[in-house]
Amino acid sequence: MRVSDLGEFGLIRRIGDVLGEDLIDDCAKVIVGDKILLLTVDILLEGVHFLRRYPPEAVGWKAISVNVSDVVGNGGLPRWALVSLIVPSDLEVEYVDRLYTGIKEACRFYGCKVVGGNLSRGERIGVDVFLLGESERPLGRSGASPGDLIFVSGTLGDSRAGLDLILMERKNYEDFELRLIERHVRPTARIDYVKHLQKYATASMDVSDGLVADASHIAEASRVRINIESAKVPISRELAAFCRKHGKDPLEYALFGGEDYQVLFTHPRERWNPFMDMTPIGSVSEGSGVYVDGRKVEGGYTHF
Repeated sequence: MRVSDLGEFGLIRRIGDVLGEDLIDDCAKVIVGDKILLLTVDILLEGVHFLRRYPPEAVGWKAISVNVSDVVGNGGLPRWALVSLIVPSDLEVEYVDRLYTGIKEACRFYGCKVVGGNLSRGERIGVDVFLLGESERPLGRSGASPGDLIFVSGTLGDSRAGLDLILMERKNYEDFELRLIERHVRPTARIDYVKHLQKYATASMDVSDGLVADASHIAEASRVRINIESAKVPISRELAAFCRKHGKDPLEYALFGGEDYQVLFTHPRERWNPFMDMTPIGSVSEGSGVYVDGRKVEGGYTHF
């Protein structure tokens, strides 16, 4: 049997069986004295998560942001990061300078700090970030209850459209297309949601694998059914314009596109804050799986 036969989450479960631990969550939660710490790690690998022609500052920014997004999705604030860098020996030093400029800018924005790391030689560039955060009330995927509504911040599908545009390798892009590209190469974790999540959310995680895939993680962990109404899924004007221009279905991008780094969470209806860019997209009920307009669906990004 090969890794591709198991798939990403099958492999995670198998590793967990070997270790005798449950590893299915975005952050490990550790109590140290009177503090609750959130530990997460994520890697960006050239050719898988970014291309060499991406601005190095954007790669550095994204390396921090994707980890901050995991901490935010678990109701925490980022504090300290360790950055391990893999680089080819013939890489220009200027690339490394610019990469760490992006890392520094992201840390300043999110209020965290790089306190160490590691260097290694490799054939491709890799940026591996370990991030430690803190939370007064850590969240996870397992607290959703029948009767809760399910919400998402911002809009969905923009990052996948941005990637599609990059892969077109055009010389010129329209302004709305550049905004989609920006959302792919330089995402912003929703750190502005942490207080709301800590106060009210019953289950929460960030949207990195796609709405359907990540909703299924909550459904599985909480042992509930997630019901999504397609008409309520938030789609940006830029994505709508992209899909009109290229004959694509915006709902397909919003449901299955990855790397949006918005927050997906559940809580009672009365906790809805209309002054935030949170959209109620469905509800939680008894059962299992994810349903869109009453039809069971599966899919999203997976590494294998």
